[in-house]
Amino acid sequence: MFAYGFVVNAFAAAGIVAIVSGLVGYFLVLRAQSFAGHALAHVGFTGATGAVLLGAPPLAGLIPVTVLAGVFMGLLGERWQHRDVAIGMVLSLSLGLGLLFLHFFTAYASQATTLLFGNVLGVDRGVVWALLAQGLLSLACLAVIARPLLFASIQPELAEARGVNLRLLSVLFLGIVGLATAGCAQIVGVLLVFTLMVGPAATAQRLTTRVLPGLALAALLALCEAWLGITLAFYTDWPTSFCITVLSAFVWLIALAKAP
Repeated sequence: MFAYGFVVNAFAAAGIVAIVSGLVGYFLVLRAQSFAGHALAHVGFTGATGAVLLGAPPLAGLIPVTVLAGVFMGLLGERWQHRDVAIGMVLSLSLGLGLLFLHFFTAYASQATTLLFGNVLGVDRGVVWALLAQGLLSLACLAVIARPLLFASIQPELAEARGVNLRLLSVLFLGIVGLATAGCAQIVGVLLVFTLMVGPAATAQRLTTRVLPGLALAALLALCEAWLGITLAFYTDWPTSFCITVLSAFVWLIALAKAP
């Protein structure tokens, strides 16, 4: 299998995205903002299709639009009770724009399908390096805000009383989520972002309540599911995104059945 260059690129890209998604997704699930990853993926699709219509590469629209949407969500929804409304409004607007772009996107049906469902086996070396830079940036930013973010996620009222700026943390974190979502969408597609962003993190939090082991387990599960999914796709000729999704759901169901 590894005699093929495209398989090596697929494993490298999926590994990078899986680790970043597992770590970022842990905080996303902890903060009950899983819907944000779903919404940002649709926003990214709108940005990518818009970029293609303008003659630019999909990544030129996918990454900046997704990050900006995450920041915008954070600005609108700094309070817990307002987050779902803010995210829902951004999602509705992005779906409307996406529908408009798809109306003019008929000449690029194959690219639209790739954006929707991903195509990790079509990743080239340049995309791998871009994902690596994107992943390192995401993890570096996450490391800077990790401690106050954890405090604000578990006890937001106490954190605010201690002087933690909840709104700023929300903006920064959702910007990081947007960056990670853009990478994840390139592997499993915008419709299946939950696969790597939420599934492994939710499973890890079912198995342990400790933060550091939970983060490590979320990243490890995402990595194993991504790599095993590519292996299954290579030998069965089934869609890679389908294999990764089924593995993620299967592992989560096992954890759900076994965890107290």
